[in-house]
Amino acid sequence: MNISGGSSRKSLRRPDSVRIAALLRIGAAMACLLFAGSATAGSLARLPPPPVPAGNPQTPGKILLGKKLFFDRRLSGDGTMSCASCHIPDQAYTDGQDISQSYPTTRNWRNAPTLINAAYAGALFHDGRAASLEEQALFPVMSSFEMNLNLDFLEEKIRIVPEYVAAFRKVFGGEPTRERIAMAIASFERTLVSSNAPLDRFLAGDETALSREARKGYGIFTGKGKCAGCHFGALLSDGGYHALNVPENPQDRKDPRIAATRRFVAKLSQYAEYRTLEEDPGRYLVTKDRKDWKAFRTPTLREIARTAPYMHNGMLATLEDVIEFFDRGGGDGNRALSPLGLTGEEKHDLKTFLAEALSGDDIATTVPEIP
Repeated sequence: MNISGGSSRKSLRRPDSVRIAALLRIGAAMACLLFAGSATAGSLARLPPPPVPAGNPQTPGKILLGKKLFFDRRLSGDGTMSCASCHIPDQAYTDGQDISQSYPTTRNWRNAPTLINAAYAGALFHDGRAASLEEQALFPVMSSFEMNLNLDFLEEKIRIVPEYVAAFRKVFGGEPTRERIAMAIASFERTLVSSNAPLDRFLAGDETALSREARKGYGIFTGKGKCAGCHFGALLSDGGYHALNVPENPQDRKDPRIAATRRFVAKLSQYAEYRTLEEDPGRYLVTKDRKDWKAFRTPTLREIARTAPYMHNGMLATLEDVIEFFDRGGGDGNRALSPLGLTGEEKHDLKTFLAEALSGDDIATTVPEIP
């Protein structure tokens, strides 16, 4: 868990906010269950409106407040970074790097997932350590190698801005707190929804929505390619965790800053051998269950053509690389995959489907005026 100097995950939970946090988690979990319940392995579905937890209803004022906070560099320790530094609107809310941007003098160790359609996810981050967008929002802020800001200090930085104080009173009926900051940011993130993708029109009966090659690729995706075994439903994800043994980046292994980050996260996760750790244990650091060693969350495939590079460490640079990785049965020693034996034409058609069918309309984002 990415926690920065002076803060801990416990600091997110104050006595007067426990009930709110619980309601948000329950609401998000129930919405996720309802959303996923109609999906079965192998079947794809159109994207419905995003679920909203009962404890944090959407309002225009809250969304605008969250948008301002999302782009505000005050949320970083040295005032140089905002949420938008790693989730760039023009890059499908990723940053296009193999591992995401880092706080000065440090290095991150994982890729920045897209925030588009994050509203539908039952868990956030590659290892699923956050149960809701509200819980996710503050992790990067207090992470020592991301935005590196103590949450007590965050509250005071926002409370000295009159425009923010007035906005929080109007939206929440009270002063800025870390919980309300997270709720506002999450409300903005819930507006980042992929819409009008060719796949949705195709599933609605419009045969012309996909080219002939993309339709053939759809058949491979749901058939010989076995993609829909894990990438199904409206989000094209089973929401589960799988150890595919994606190789570690040799260059990253040589970087002492990444080694420090890896040890730091493992140490906070109470992994006894953190000082000799030389690979990413994945979800294991969250669950301590051996089956989760090097397991990572199945990502959504919506907007996949816009969110390269791929995998938790960005080791696969292109969709062609991704297809080759799965065709050969994943990384060495993994037990989740087996070789597919796709022909060159089948790989081409599958890539055409991924590139053509799953991208929705561009999300027009205007950077707001920051108070």
